[in-house]
Amino acid sequence: MNIINSWTWERLGQALFSPKASDLEAKIDAVKQRLPVPVFWLLGKTQAGKTSLIRTLTGSAAAEIGNGFQACTQRSRFYDFPSSSHPLLRFLDTRGLGETAYDPSEDIAWCADQAHLLLVVLRALDMNQAEIVDTVMKIHSQHPDWPIVVVQTALHEGYASVDADHIQPYPYRQTPFPPQVPHALAQVLLHQRDWFKSLPAHFVPVDFTLPEDGFEPADYGLDALWETIESVLPNGIVGLLRGSEQHQELLDFHAQQAHPHIIAYALMNMGMGAVPLAGLPLVLAVQAKLFHSIASIYGLKLTRRLYAEFTTLMGAGVGLGLLGRELLKWVPVYGWAVAGIYSGAMTYAVGKAFCLYLHGVKRGALPDHATLKQAYDEAFVHARQFLKTQNKGI
Repeated sequence: MNIINSWTWERLGQALFSPKASDLEAKIDAVKQRLPVPVFWLLGKTQAGKTSLIRTLTGSAAAEIGNGFQACTQRSRFYDFPSSSHPLLRFLDTRGLGETAYDPSEDIAWCADQAHLLLVVLRALDMNQAEIVDTVMKIHSQHPDWPIVVVQTALHEGYASVDADHIQPYPYRQTPFPPQVPHALAQVLLHQRDWFKSLPAHFVPVDFTLPEDGFEPADYGLDALWETIESVLPNGIVGLLRGSEQHQELLDFHAQQAHPHIIAYALMNMGMGAVPLAGLPLVLAVQAKLFHSIASIYGLKLTRRLYAEFTTLMGAGVGLGLLGRELLKWVPVYGWAVAGIYSGAMTYAVGKAFCLYLHGVKRGALPDHATLKQAYDEAFVHARQFLKTQNKGI
């Protein structure tokens, strides 16, 4: 066991600190191109709340959102999360609606083969939305299979007084709305919904504000929005994107930032398992990239000392796991796919354990082997259950 563990950690160390110039990058890129990247197409007028929506769904800061957008068509731009090199989600933001005549044909052509969800963002008290509605109708006529979620924003503008708080518990899951919802606000929300009565649309009122705005919670309606997204994308990645309750003890600020990167690399290693010629070197190369990414998020340089300390604390578990991944490839019929799920789950789990270790480094109190092992085991089970939904035949 110790020989296996030492050999595996040594191979990963080589990938970390002595990367060889080879075709590994090309192979990784080839697998990355085949991984599904859900596209959330945002439609809405300027100031409707699209940027706040992206910021709240991804947890990225407003400055990062602004820097992350890139032009993709003449009138539109996209935002890759967590990064353009390893996107987990893509938001397509159609700009200028309601300001100038808009022909959506260019955007439809651009994302015809990749959009998974149409997010229509309406400011709740804005009744001048004819062009938005007309555009949605055109898109639906050409892509009737795309789910449509209408997000009604800025609810506080319809409250009875400026000192009013959000209504708790969240009252908008039922219709008619309960009497706690101000009559005028209820009327405009229902009127907007009536515009889409011929479409299979889902409606979620939200109010995403900044902390200084004074509304609690600042992400009012977020749970309802995630529930709706999950209901229309049952096989999507939102389960891992949101994290798991059993891992909340790991999610300090840095771990929150690292979480989507861990998912992206885990999905990539799952894709490696679907490539018959992809072996342990590719898996190790992906994990090496993940280690460097996580360390940079924690503001630390990945040194040999840190790596040696982490591997010592982790023990033989990951080494044996990588050996098991190689053996699984020989399982008849589904061996490669099973190995892919195994590799993805391992990558997710070791990433979570590495976050816990670096958290200890930052605060000067390292976790012991038992704590790291528990975090790894729980994360592995959680990730394996999720990744199996990406391969229903297994």
